[in-house]
Amino acid sequence: MLTESQINEYKQNGFVIPDFVMPENILLKIEERHNKLLKTHPEFKNYCPAVLSYDEGFLDFCKNEIILNFVEQLIGPNFALWNSSFFAKPAIDGHATPWHQDGQYWPIRPLATCTVWLAIDDATIENGCLRFIKGSHIDQKLKAHNINNDKNLTLNQELVKEEYDEKKAVNLILKRGQISLHDVYLVHGSEANNSPKARRAITMRFMPTSSQFDHKLARDNQLFSKLNVNKYSDRKVYHIRGVDVSKKNNLTY
Repeated sequence: MLTESQINEYKQNGFVIPDFVMPENILLKIEERHNKLLKTHPEFKNYCPAVLSYDEGFLDFCKNEIILNFVEQLIGPNFALWNSSFFAKPAIDGHATPWHQDGQYWPIRPLATCTVWLAIDDATIENGCLRFIKGSHIDQKLKAHNINNDKNLTLNQELVKEEYDEKKAVNLILKRGQISLHDVYLVHGSEANNSPKARRAITMRFMPTSSQFDHKLARDNQLFSKLNVNKYSDRKVYHIRGVDVSKKNNLTY
């Protein structure tokens, strides 16, 4: 379980690194499934935004009971898994991720998600580890973003430079198997990977069921057409714990 100090750290900083390491045998299984995915979908060499849409076997890795206990401590006993992404960031030509807030992309109302980030490789400054801006989630508001369609970026939404102070950034340096958890409003990004070592990671995104994953909203072209998120309109939302508090979610049990 997270300590009281770690829970407060999450609330104050927007992220926390718990005392947990995913067992090596599970990491090897994740690698095996990812390698299989790339054989069929080489276009995901850098980034697969929704691995569960291509292989629901990844769902097993998202149901680790210790991780779920952490999530429950942070967002409550009623929650669902609505996404898992794979950031492969290969050696030498791994793409950067611009400064952004996750919630800019997501048809969840009210906006709420705790993201678990699991390091498959050691994440270092050299291979483009995540960078967080502490406390940037405090006001619980989305900041101004611009579209950036640079083909060398994993995402196309980039925070307006006036919205953050990069001098306040901290590096998320993790060993293989470690995890971090971060808030939906936290400002973060990562540099390109020009090193000889890959920086693979898988994310698991959990929302409290007091929020609704709005499939109808995802079809709103005015809101989402430029964000490449039309895929959300038929996204499965998996029940994990508790009940659907909002009674509006289309959950997969």
